Amino acid sequence: MFTTRPELVGTFGMVASTHWLASASAMAVLEDGGNAFDAAVTAGFVLQVVEPHLNGPGGEVPIIFSAAGAAPQVLCGQGVAPAGASIEHYTDLGLSLIPGSGLLAATVPGAWDGWLTLLRDHGTKTLREVLDRAIGYARDGFPLVERAAYTIGMVSDLFRDHWPTSAAQWMPDGVLPAPGGRFRNPKLADTWEWLLAAAEAAGADREAQIEAARRAWSQGFVAAQIDEFCRSEFRDDSGRDHAGLLTGADMASWEASYEDALVADFGEWSLVKAGAWTQGPVLAQQLRLLEGQDLSYVDGKPTAETVHLAVEAAKLAFADREAWYGDVPDVPLETLLSRSYASERRALIGDTASYDLRPGSPDGREPLLPKHIISGPSALVSDPTGAIGEPTVERSGVTRGDTVHVDVVDRWGNMVSATPSGGWLQSSPTIPSLGFCLGSRAQMFWLDKGLPNSLAPGKRPRITLSPSMALRDGRPALAFGTPGGDQQDQWQLGFWLAHQAGLNLQEAIDSPMWHSNAFPSSFYPRAWTPGELVIESRVGADVLDELRQRGHQVVDAGEWTLGRMSAVARDAADGLLRAGANPRGAQGYAAGR
Repeated sequence: MFTTRPELVGTFGMVASTHWLASASAMAVLEDGGNAFDAAVTAGFVLQVVEPHLNGPGGEVPIIFSAAGAAPQVLCGQGVAPAGASIEHYTDLGLSLIPGSGLLAATVPGAWDGWLTLLRDHGTKTLREVLDRAIGYARDGFPLVERAAYTIGMVSDLFRDHWPTSAAQWMPDGVLPAPGGRFRNPKLADTWEWLLAAAEAAGADREAQIEAARRAWSQGFVAAQIDEFCRSEFRDDSGRDHAGLLTGADMASWEASYEDALVADFGEWSLVKAGAWTQGPVLAQQLRLLEGQDLSYVDGKPTAETVHLAVEAAKLAFADREAWYGDVPDVPLETLLSRSYASERRALIGDTASYDLRPGSPDGREPLLPKHIISGPSALVSDPTGAIGEPTVERSGVTRGDTVHVDVVDRWGNMVSATPSGGWLQSSPTIPSLGFCLGSRAQMFWLDKGLPNSLAPGKRPRITLSPSMALRDGRPALAFGTPGGDQQDQWQLGFWLAHQAGLNLQEAIDSPMWHSNAFPSSFYPRAWTPGELVIESRVGADVLDELRQRGHQVVDAGEWTLGRMSAVARDAADGLLRAGANPRGAQGYAAGR
């Protein structure tokens, strides 16, 4: 089949990410003797600079990794809700949903501590060696991608009228930046240099430097500036001004942590995901529902039957996500991923599209849903502020994807998959002394009590970020992922199905993608459209027509619009490494040799 670029094959190392500068920077670290962990951390910091509309230093990062073929682990770089973030605080403000932008939606920033923890425990490079390239781009400039410039234009009135610190940073002298023009963020470079100075004052020992930098962030200047800034009021999605709840004490009391990965077997392959504080298990649920089904690709394209079955499986799995997932100890994951439960649920899949949200009853437990969902589907509403809860610049059925992703594998067999996000430039006002803004991940909590994903102080929101890994015959063989909010584990499903059908990494990434909008969005204002199926037209007119005949509300997304997949792989038998990256948007790239 036609591919936009070749699948890369080599023996030294492979990187794939959503931006060419991140991939090139990570590859340079591998060439300099670093391992996959050094390279991934380098890419993570570069992505904070060059894709500022999709992630930033004030965001978060979940990471799945395997150290030289060992059992995969999860590193949680997702911060928690502030100590003052009670349901009552928000409802007393007259809110029924947490705004998708502004200071009220901030959780503890987790990316810095997540990346530094990975570097300390598994990397070989110093903090300066992995930060230098990001500092260089922030200080000396980088080409501002078209979507970033477009996003700044979308929120320019908000910046001018309500977020003056953001206007000063992203619209210097009141002028919108030009797409492709050289852009700088010297204040962010200053912040990183300050953190490096604190690190290097701890002496020459690499780990001591990293520990000092972690403390300098969570207990020093950065935490103090965040605390002070959050006491001011700024406009958010509610159309009103609110102060934040995040404090320096919240910053000091949290740190990144390790946990066991979720592993679901599918014959010779096993899927590896993070737990139910992410939406990750929903990919395993979809695959379990599709076991034994008639799934096929013809000339690199899915059949109408394949798309129909996948979409109907997604509706069931994501309904369970709404009812059961959250940062609580009693999520019935064993049952949700069991073949017996999948068999019961599979019986609900018919020949035509379902328009119902149908969570199941694992272990006989009755599902609980938020009032916002029970009241029925809601459409996207016009935003009173110009703020954007989700880092997606299209307000329609067509979603171009959000956030960033990076995968790395090296010659020693180390493998990393990470999906950094949060702190995008339009999420909340820029903290002028730091050069970045806070994230808005708390918008994913519900303000109803008694739900798995109900807001509580010190709790992680159930996030959409969903990196992936796969084992083949028990050995780490594949790392992959995509930005895309609620679409992440739908686009990854399409990639998985295509790869399992015999397509190589690049062919599977290039294969037509689709997703359903038939369940509630994780982002403010939590809208959804029953029956809506968004799909790339390259599947063919005959497939689109058959899907319409089956009752799907088909939205033609155009030829190349959905997903920002990347992937790397390692064959344990011969040691060959492979990589592929998304051509959509002319931004993602793989590098390797």
